[in-house]
Amino acid sequence: MLAALAIAGAMSINGAHLYGQDSSKPASDQSKTTEPTADQAKNNTVDRDMMKKIRKAVVEDKSLSTYAHNVKIIAQDGKVTLKGPVRSDDEKRSVEQKAEQVAGSGNVVSQITVEPPKSKTGSR
Repeated sequence: MLAALAIAGAMSINGAHLYGQDSSKPASDQSKTTEPTADQAKNNTVDRDMMKKIRKAVVEDKSLSTYAHNVKIIAQDGKVTLKGPVRSDDEKRSVEQKAEQVAGSGNVVSQITVEPPKSKTGSR
């Protein structure tokens, strides 16, 4: 019985994280987010096709890192938001250019961050 209560309590605490909610903030604060998230991407054909074309162009570029290949691409009503880390300014520009080639100039918002690889030397 005690184990069942412990499991139920853990599920209720961690369950919010399963659905993308931050249990440290009141629910009213979470609903006020203005930045697009992947789950807010429109399910219309134009936006889906746009995301698919951008993803294909990014993934086909083998000069890009795995980080760049995994940038989030969110399309809403013809506008594209790019999110996530890449390894260099060149990668950032490359992903942004690929998105602009598909979505058009002025239709891409970049929230890409540059996070160079950490050095493996020096911290021994």
